[in-house]
Amino acid sequence: MIGDGFGVSSVTAARIFEGQQRGIDGESNRLAFEDLPYLALSKTYAHDMQVSDSASTATAMVSGVKTNGRTLGVNSSAKYDDCSTEADARVTSVFAMAEAQGRATGIVSTTTITHATPASTFAHTVNRDWENDAEMGEAYGPCTDIARQLVEWPIGNGLEVAFGGGRENFLPAETPDPEDAETMGLRQDGRNLISEWQTRYGENAAYVWNALQFASLEPEKVDHALGLFDYHHMEYEAERSGDAGGEPSIAEMTGKAIDILSKNQTGFFLMVEGGRIDHGSHAGEALKMLTDAVAFNDAVKTVLEKVDLDETLVIVTADHSHTLTISGYPARGNQILELVKGPDGNVLPASDGKPYTTLGYANGPGAITAPERPDLSRTDVTALGFKQQALVPTRSETHAGEDVAIYAGGPWAHLFQNTVEQNFIYHVIHHAAGL
Repeated sequence: MIGDGFGVSSVTAARIFEGQQRGIDGESNRLAFEDLPYLALSKTYAHDMQVSDSASTATAMVSGVKTNGRTLGVNSSAKYDDCSTEADARVTSVFAMAEAQGRATGIVSTTTITHATPASTFAHTVNRDWENDAEMGEAYGPCTDIARQLVEWPIGNGLEVAFGGGRENFLPAETPDPEDAETMGLRQDGRNLISEWQTRYGENAAYVWNALQFASLEPEKVDHALGLFDYHHMEYEAERSGDAGGEPSIAEMTGKAIDILSKNQTGFFLMVEGGRIDHGSHAGEALKMLTDAVAFNDAVKTVLEKVDLDETLVIVTADHSHTLTISGYPARGNQILELVKGPDGNVLPASDGKPYTTLGYANGPGAITAPERPDLSRTDVTALGFKQQALVPTRSETHAGEDVAIYAGGPWAHLFQNTVEQNFIYHVIHHAAGL
């Protein structure tokens, strides 16, 4: 289970936020995964990057190699955006190994299902943005886009479950999206990969794209399930209720995925990604990040309710961190999204005499570009859409390079101790599963 961009500062903020949302003391609250018995720190640098991206970090976790940034399922001999270097650089993921041994495999994400983290389980590409053929230019042909790789994945009988967003990458340019007839697919090769997936897996397979269809999906009657619940990424949790077709929560997707996969008596592998935790921070909007973090925590609860830690290894971690800071001297119980206030309830101003929020970012779109910092006294800093003030102006807030936590329980979870390389996660999975 991967909270994308869910660094330690984000975990702390989410712990406080989740508790305060429930009306309890946030500071002493505990998130579900914090009760797992083993803990380690993961070093997230890539082969060529001090601060890494999700493609290289995901490859480290599922294939065991530190690779170059923006590349997926290949080793460091592959050069970014150079199709000719891909074929000889492919590495094998634990998901491919599991499929080859007859186990069930699945991926759940709130991003496009072809996004970097979920795609690391099945794809090999020198450009993580090649999610459809239209993105590839002249590289299409010698290399294959990620959506096509998912549908054509030749290992075992393919992924049994894939739940997420990204219909755009599976539909041809002349085919309207079911949620909006004015919006067309992105594929230029004329292929409808959703139809091809349905043809491949036949009558015991189910494709769903909205909440009603998802709710009617009966795990005992399907062997393969593909759910694409949005044209692009799934909605932020804070905005999910407004989706036209309706979307299941990440906890609901996770629960149904386990119900389908666990029918395989040989065992299963499941990756669950809270992908929009990352996007909330990139937007500089802590509220969106936190609500998605709480939804991810709910998915962890679902997993721990459905599996037996005597026989199932559960790993909860992040691929990288973000530049979120928790600062000032707010009083105990101060609302985590609010202005910094002291024990007397009065705002504690900065040296410019203006208030500031407990949460901020080291860089991002909320940076101060005017001569003076805006006065937040009359601003609703808890409103959806508010961007935390940041130090350095960047179009999108960036990742951060500090270590992230690994929380684990189940067989061989005790191997997670001390500070480890990120690709150590792969080796523990490989060993625990007898691959």
